Amino acid sequence: MAYRKPPHPERIYVKVSSDFDRTGYMQPTAITWEDGRVFKIDEVRDFRPASSVAPGFPGDCYTVVIRGELRHLFFERTSDRFASRFGRWFVECMSP
Repeated sequence: MAYRKPPHPERIYVKVSSDFDRTGYMQPTAITWEDGRVFKIDEVRDFRPASSVAPGFPGDCYTVVIRGELRHLFFERTSDRFASRFGRWFVECMSP
């Protein structure tokens, strides 16, 4: 019998459209996949700090509703060394 690795989450980096309110709160509004498909975020249900797996890269987790389904959208903050790169967005998908 062959050994099979259990599925594990894989990061998929995506383009995200966001709005910022006057207090500076970042509200994601849509996700665009690499192939051009756009998914509107119907609602943000929760927001919480969630550290990235990579050390030194703090981040946030947004629980969002897309087409009636709850999904987690992560914002990974980049290093302070790059002033023009604030961070990047990713979703986790299970890979075989």
